[in-house]
Parts: sequence; structure tokens; C-alpha cells
Amino acid sequence: MKILLFKKINVVFLLLSVTSFGQGFLHRDGQNIVDGNGKNVLLRGLGIGGLMVQEGYMLKTADFAGPQYQIRQKITDLIGEKNTEEFYQVYKKNGLTKRDVDSLAAWGFNSIRLPMHYNLYTLPIEKEPIAGQNTWLLEGFQMTDDLLNWCAANKMYLILDLHAAPGGQGMDANISDYDTSKPSLWESTANQDKMVAFWRKLAERYKDNPWIGGYDIINEPNWNFSGTNKNGCDETKNEPLRALQMRITKAIREVDTNHLIIIEGNCWGNNYKGMFPLWDENIALSFHKYWSYNDMATIQEIVNYRKEYNVPIWLGETGENSNVWFKDVISLIESNNIGWAFWPMKKIENIAGVTSVKGTEGYDRLLQYWKDGKNKPSVEEAQAILMQIAENFKMENVIVKPDVIDAMFRQIQTTETKIYKKHTLPGKVFASEYDLGQINHAYFDKDVANYWVSNGGKRSEWNSGNQMRNDGVDIQKCDDVVTNGYAVSYIEEGEWMQYTFDLNTDKTLEVSIRFSAEKAGAKLYLADDNGTKLSKVISLPASGGNSKWKTFSVDTIKLKKGINKIRVHFENGDFNFNYLEFK
Repeated sequence: MKILLFKKINVVFLLLSVTSFGQGFLHRDGQNIVDGNGKNVLLRGLGIGGLMVQEGYMLKTADFAGPQYQIRQKITDLIGEKNTEEFYQVYKKNGLTKRDVDSLAAWGFNSIRLPMHYNLYTLPIEKEPIAGQNTWLLEGFQMTDDLLNWCAANKMYLILDLHAAPGGQGMDANISDYDTSKPSLWESTANQDKMVAFWRKLAERYKDNPWIGGYDIINEPNWNFSGTNKNGCDETKNEPLRALQMRITKAIREVDTNHLIIIEGNCWGNNYKGMFPLWDENIALSFHKYWSYNDMATIQEIVNYRKEYNVPIWLGETGENSNVWFKDVISLIESNNIGWAFWPMKKIENIAGVTSVKGTEGYDRLLQYWKDGKNKPSVEEAQAILMQIAENFKMENVIVKPDVIDAMFRQIQTTETKIYKKHTLPGKVFASEYDLGQINHAYFDKDVANYWVSNGGKRSEWNSGNQMRNDGVDIQKCDDVVTNGYAVSYIEEGEWMQYTFDLNTDKTLEVSIRFSAEKAGAKLYLADDNGTKLSKVISLPASGGNSKWKTFSVDTIKLKKGINKIRVHFENGDFNFNYLEFK
């Protein structure tokens, strides 16, 4: 165990400023977050979820292990403590590097939210050699130092977020690694004392660094203090939550008057009843938004708080939805001068993030063993599988999702479409490689987002195949002989997709479609982006089954020199679409 002796360590950061609040630091100016020059700052950030705090759904273990302590115990029971520690060291090392931060900056992000687990910085209360005293650990501070330097090099702000507080701060155990067999944050004065000391230690360390964007002092508290809802959604006073955040603020201000302090309400950050009046001049309110409609009604309460209490607001966590939802939520909040941080950066086999970590067949077998207890792998096999997963978390090994990045940055500014992949004609054009762009401009699909919070608890998929892209277009894996790995599926009447071609001469081309269908009756035609038909309407026969692929002639079409935008319209659906071939 590496223990951090603060008095003997001199940490040198990039671009330090020792002047006080207002010069070089993000801070509150009325209802705005501004920089040291008084310029309004719209934070566009990403939360590095899963790095310090693992959640089961990110690693596909949610069915049998949600909180991190359960995940780690599953691994330890299989490969032993020493091998488990080796896995976690490699996992954390690969999970965040300078290349990750450089990539985020290049894509357009100007900030990072770091979800911290307290146990990387200090021991749990039950493991302290002397009760009531705090042992400080090097690992968490070193990881934060490294990330802060990478952020500073890219002129990005780093927001520190205590995601897993001592003891756990909510009944939603996965979020905070809450172990119900031990006293929670709210049931233990010792845990609260440790949390206060932790924030004071962070403030001492980073008080002079202007690239720290703020201290998000408690993530998504969700606890029943006096109400009936276990997650605190009907609390009207929230007295323990307010008192603890006030106490932490006081401890921070004893050593750091520079940095913005960000507070969160109960009920996953959104219940601010009883939290006012505010107790510090340099404070902001965070709220979280998931699976709701993107209209003013869904943010009106927090906007009202901003006006009533003259305080900035920040969408500290959002995401886990479709590209349509992403574009819409960013458009909504940025039009109201609200910054944001999406969630998360890396998950295994994920379409709804800026990257996806590749799974493996071995990992699928491991998950199945943990789920049903059958076909136990050897220690050596399991360790090799886990180390490969850790290797897959490197930025150079993840799958970058250009459609998600496009939706978050370009699509909020324009309805113009963009080529997903350059297509050469004559040749094959795979169905899933349609243009990048907004719905109704690059494609049309009937199911485009999950609005279950606003929609009476009814959950819905947007990409029913859950493969490759995060639009409404439904894509599943393809088993055809010639394939890019994916086919468009679950096709419905009225849907369409657009493909852009840049030709150096006029061309007359024969078009055919590669498809599979259980039954006959699907109909389609080709048109340009103005709606002018380029082909006749054709009816597809049955191919003999969804895994039986056939080629069927569409028509002969004429394309002009230069840019051509071709849309494939479906008058009837219920078939699978692999590619168009132009000859």
C-alpha cells in the first residue's frame, strides 16, 4: 500500500495561478459560470465513468453484480486476490491516458468530469489503523494529478466529482458502490467526517490550479431521510444533505477560496427542496437529466431556481440515449446557457457513447459462468480473458463512434448531411453506412429515442438491433457471405436512408439489392433528396428466411457528375437489408 505524505511532496502543475478567485478560475458571476476574464463559459464535458467506480451495466455484469465491490468479489473468487489486483491496475492504467484526453479535446469537449471513488484516496473507516484518523493513499491523487496535467495541456477544465462517497450516499447501490451490510454515509458520523476531510485534502492540493473547473461534492444522493420514497424523491427538507454539503463547503473554504463548488439535490441530484438559501458566494447547482422529453417543461424547475436564487446551473450528467435525443438535449440546454457533461466514455459493446469497448467470446463465456455457475474456467483462462478486456480499454483499441460525436457537436448547428463513408461507384454500398446527420435529413425512422421517464415508464429502443450506430435506424449483425458485419433490419413502412456520392462523370448504373425476408411483400424505391423518384417501386420476394440472402434487381438509374444524394424509401418493410450494388 502506497501512503501519501503530503508535506514531503511538491506537486508541480502546468499553468499554475496563485492569485485568488476571479483571476484564471471558473467562478460564479450572477447566474453565469465565467472564466477569469469574466467571459461566459459553456462547459461541454464528458464523465469518465467506469474508471474509478465500476458499475455492473458498463461491464455487462448487472444481472449478478451491480456495485463495484460485488464485481471485484466475483473476479477475486475466480482468479485470486493477487491476480485481481493485477487486473485492476492494468484496467485503470488503460482506462484513461493522455491519448484519451487528447482525443476528447480534438472531438470538441472542453471539460472532463472525473467520478472519484474515495477508496483510491483514503482507507475505508473499518480499515483505518486508528479509528477517526485518515490514512491517505497515493493512487487516487496520482491518477488525478496525471489527468489534470493532460487537461491543462489541452486547455480543458477538470471537474472533480465524488461519485462513491465513504459508506455510499444512496439506495441506488451501483452508483456509489454502496454495501448494504455496512453503515452508509448517512448512518455514520465517521463516514461523514472522512468525506469532509477528503474534500479539504483535495482543496489543499488543487487550490491554486485554474484548470480545476469545480468541486462536485456529492454525486446523485438518493436517500430517504423523512419521506416515503427510498431514493429521496419526495423529501421536502433534505436537512442532512444540506448540512453535510454546508460542512464540506466550510472545510474547502478554509484552504481554497478560488474554486467553484457544485452541489446536488436529493433524488439523483434533482430534488432541491429544503436546500435553500445557499451558503456560499461561489456555488453552482447541478442537475441530471435522463430519458425525458427535451422541452422546457423538463428543465423549468431548475431554470426557475437559477433565476430565483441568482445562481448558475449545470447539467452535470446526461446521456444513455439516442443521437436524436443527444442533439435535442444539447440544443435545449445550450439555448438556455447551460453547460453539460455526458456519461460515460467507455462501456463494453456500447452504441450510445463516443466509444465502445470490444467484448470477446471468452468474456461472454465468463459472464455466463458468473450468471449460472456452469462451465467454470480455469484460473489461467479467466485471467487471460480479463487481461484482454483490460487491453481493450485502451483508446487505440476502442471503437470510436463518429455518429455520436457528430450528433453532439455538428448536428446541433446544421441540418446538412455528411458522408459516413466514401462510396465508390460502381461498387457495393452497405446499408448501415448511410449519411451522418439529423433525422428527416440523413434518414427517417419511427422509433428514435427512449423517453420512459416522461412517457409513463414505457421503455423503448431506438436501434432495435443495438449494433454499430446510435440513430433510430435499426441495425443488427449480418451473417451474409459479403458483409461489413451489419444489416439494416426491423424496417417499417415510410422509413428511409440517404447515401451521398461524389461522381467525377455522369453514370448510368444497374442497381440491385441484397436482402433477406421470411415472406414476400416488402416494397422500396430510390429517390433523390428532393423526392424525385429515380427508380420504379419494386416488390421483394421471400428469400427463404432471415438468414437466407438473395440479390434482386431494382432498376437502372442515371446519376449526374458531382454530388448525388440517393434515398432508399421503404413503402413496406419487414425484411433485412445488407447492401445495394451498383454496376
